[in-house]
Amino acid sequence: MAKAVKIVLAGEGGQGVQSVAEIIAEAANEEGREALYIPNFGVEQRGGVSVAYLQIGDQAIGSPKFLTADIVIALSDRAVYRTRKYVGPETVFVYDAGIEGVEDAIPKNARKVLAIPALQVANEELNPRVFNVIIMGAVVKATRVVSEERAKDAIEKKLGYKFEKNPELRDLNFKAIDRGAELVAGLV
Repeated sequence: MAKAVKIVLAGEGGQGVQSVAEIIAEAANEEGREALYIPNFGVEQRGGVSVAYLQIGDQAIGSPKFLTADIVIALSDRAVYRTRKYVGPETVFVYDAGIEGVEDAIPKNARKVLAIPALQVANEELNPRVFNVIIMGAVVKATRVVSEERAKDAIEKKLGYKFEKNPELRDLNFKAIDRGAELVAGLV
């Protein structure tokens, strides 16, 4: 990978935006790559839009700032509006297919737009708590920014203490990554 991959991830406070960004950064580090993660939640936390900026590369990352992302992930309607300014002609724009009322806000200039039914799948097949992990699995599969194996290792590292108390959580999170990957398998 010659240049750093620039990622913007946004959603409502409490949707796990920062956790997913940390997990992807950890997975990149585990692959021996550079990762720079900058959270942006200010006073918003729960009830506001939380944004994470992430860069992953094979060499030192020179600047934390960027205008256009390679991957934009929006988990809510407000996140779609807030992140569309980071979309350019090479951007993969990923959002939850169940978000209503944003049709006009979905960027037309993106290289690829992926509408993932993550919330629906979480509610009907797994658990609403892993909605964000389903999206992460889809992004990892669609963009190959990190490997699925390293993403699982990073989840283990971040949530292992919870998994020790409740081993079913490990299975649930790993199923969520796999299910997210399945959702985009035919699209990439």
